[in-house]
Amino acid sequence: MTTAVFAGAFTGAEVLVVGGTSGIGAAVARAFRACGAAVTATGATAAEVETAHRAGALHGVALSVLDVTDGDAVDSFIGRWQGLDAVVNCAGILRRGDAELDPVVFAAVLDVNLTGTMRVCMAARPKLAARRGAIVNTASMLSFFGSRYVPAYSASKGGVAQLTKSLAIAFAAEGVRVNAVAPGWIATPLTAALREDRERSAAIVARTPLGRWGEPEDVSG
Repeated sequence: MTTAVFAGAFTGAEVLVVGGTSGIGAAVARAFRACGAAVTATGATAAEVETAHRAGALHGVALSVLDVTDGDAVDSFIGRWQGLDAVVNCAGILRRGDAELDPVVFAAVLDVNLTGTMRVCMAARPKLAARRGAIVNTASMLSFFGSRYVPAYSASKGGVAQLTKSLAIAFAAEGVRVNAVAPGWIATPLTAALREDRERSAAIVARTPLGRWGEPEDVSG
């Protein structure tokens, strides 16, 4: 969102950004805060939250720990709100190389990226319905084509795209909108190793119309 255009547009709104301590999630949290919202951003571990706190890039954003693979923790955490105006699901992991071909690793990636998104959506449903709020999930360009390097991540993001369509139908009668964004090559901690591979990074930049890696603010804007 362009904050100059939407300045004050979310004053009084309560927004939860899951996976909001770094990368795209952090950019989304900053954008909502700049537009007047009361924002809570979560990280999966205390270490992630502490790192974000020390970095000082989320001024005015409340930071909390939330493990989206723990259904009870998700229900308890979201249960503290009387209502929510928006929930943005940005929590995600990947394991490069051949790791994601291991069924155990495959399941672990889906538990965060796909089932974790579902857990949050279901827990937030009544809170969002109370205010006719909205959910934005994070899919990926890999929702639409495969990757030899991250098959579990690709499968999880394909699932997020279809989950979003399904929940948009399921939640519509309650006035809750459900949408997703599908980013491409964005410079985040998840893509750090790929960006350090000069040959592969150069190939990505060469086929990108803007001639550069995307920035998290390109998505939040």
